[in-house]
Amino acid sequence: MEARDVIKRPVITERSSEVMADKKYTFEVDTRANKTQVKQAIQEIFGVQVEKVNIMNYKGKFKRMGKHAGYTNKRRKAIVKLTAESKDIELFDI
Repeated sequence: MEARDVIKRPVITERSSEVMADKKYTFEVDTRANKTQVKQAIQEIFGVQVEKVNIMNYKGKFKRMGKHAGYTNKRRKAIVKLTAESKDIELFDI
């Protein structure tokens, strides 16, 4: 898998914005990617040093629309912690 295929998009929420001060960044990743692939992709794309990667799996929610029923897509989220001497990841142009 290519680095751009592993990382789908950054997750921007109030909580993820608060932990950016601790050099922790949250990304939605491919459901087949493992911690090693996520670490290598972040280092390649952003040019930073990754200390640790935590991954969480989310099941699809059951939804109904009239008589039709189904599940939303399952997701996989990764929280990436950078080393202390690493530069920050610029997600926004402020």
